[in-house]
Amino acid sequence: MYPVSALISEALDPAIVALLDELPMAYVELNSEGMIVFANRAARALQPPGNGDLVGKYPWQQMPADEQENSCAEYFLAMETGEDPPVIHRSLYTSAGGFRTHEVRRSLIRDEQGKPTGMRAVTLDVTEAQMAHEEASNARLWLESILNSLAEAVIVTDALGFIRNVNPAAEKFFGWPASELSGQLIEKRIPMLAFRTRSGKTLSFHMALNGPCIGDGTVLDRARDLLKVEISASPIIDKENGSTLGVVSVWRKIEPVP
Repeated sequence: MYPVSALISEALDPAIVALLDELPMAYVELNSEGMIVFANRAARALQPPGNGDLVGKYPWQQMPADEQENSCAEYFLAMETGEDPPVIHRSLYTSAGGFRTHEVRRSLIRDEQGKPTGMRAVTLDVTEAQMAHEEASNARLWLESILNSLAEAVIVTDALGFIRNVNPAAEKFFGWPASELSGQLIEKRIPMLAFRTRSGKTLSFHMALNGPCIGDGTVLDRARDLLKVEISASPIIDKENGSTLGVVSVWRKIEPVP
């Protein structure tokens, strides 16, 4: 009887082979030399036309040239150390043409003595998810660059009042480093002693969730010194569903009248 961890290609159990063949994700098994010895239907469907059978090839042959050497080296390092490899992302050339980004989850196949005899891998196409993540990351970096370039103090909070972004001007203005402001309730870090809008209404930090407002007030900085300030605050609205995501506020010191 073969061990549970044996290669599917050696198991000779058609029920197991059929089950793996029906998986909606690509599944392959490699022997100790890195050669693909089993590939299910989803994996074979990734193979470009004219490239022949996937079995008998090496997985790095489907990768861009600049990734092949590292991928091969990582494989044989895992065979040597016996440590299960981490989840990785690889660019694979597919039957649709061009490279797609796949998340690869791998585990070693071992014999009865625990020695690595190969590797199994499941791959998921995460191209769109990665692109969305990169776009969001680029948008965040762009926003941070804009905030950092402003000469006026800017604080961004979420809808509950927790501080999410602080520009360098705000750090200097209040005396708090961004690391000690981020994630804190704005009322706790910057206590508001008094504030009135231009229309005369008393304001809380949450009033700006309902619409733009401008007013003058008194707050405390880190040293607990009084600051006379003008605050311009506006809600941050999700343009797709109209929900309020948070508040952005601009702070200016009011100079005393000579």
